[in-house]
Amino acid sequence: MRSFLIPLILTSALTVSAASADETSKPLPAPALASAPSALKSENAVLAGGCFWGMQGVFQHLKGVSAVVSGYSGGAKPTGGYEEVSSGTTGNAEAIRITYDPKQVSFGEILRVYFSVMDPTELNYQGPDHGTQYRSAIFTTNADQKRVAEAYVAQLNKAHAFSSVIVTEVTPFSAFSQAEDYHQDYLIHHPDQPYIAFNDLPKVSTFKKFYPAMYREQPVMVFPDRS
Repeated sequence: MRSFLIPLILTSALTVSAASADETSKPLPAPALASAPSALKSENAVLAGGCFWGMQGVFQHLKGVSAVVSGYSGGAKPTGGYEEVSSGTTGNAEAIRITYDPKQVSFGEILRVYFSVMDPTELNYQGPDHGTQYRSAIFTTNADQKRVAEAYVAQLNKAHAFSSVIVTEVTPFSAFSQAEDYHQDYLIHHPDQPYIAFNDLPKVSTFKKFYPAMYREQPVMVFPDRS
């Protein structure tokens, strides 16, 4: 389970460190293998990359996306919700389901942002969060997504885009369970929460800095009436 409390003084120091690290990172190359043309008005991408608060917060700003929902994927349907998934016994990872218009944003472009805002070389953890429930995974919903994801992972590894080999899973999608309401739009409603300020807001900043043409200021929300 993630740590909810970080001393404010420590958080300030770590935020400076994170900002400095961001200055040395660079945008990733665009996927060499393009997604196949689609006649569909919308498709879903299901991704896991650590805490779903930050992942949702990033993709809520991506142009061409109509919805981003936090939830659980990769294992048996959790009857006990967040607490059960946090135990690491269900096989699920904290994940997001992105609904997007493939004519406005491709699956490859989604992956480019995805790999830019988390560390795909960390096995079964992201930052301070440890356990299989925080693993990175791409749950492909069709053969084209599988083809694009595997090709992009190979491309990034060949280019040595990261200091170590990518360990992100590329695995077939099976099911997605929506997380509890209080997890939805969490970053938007709690920007001053220490965990969010240190771990997740820098991801949004990185996205905006690296890919401004894909970034939109107004995020899509699960519960817009609550803002």
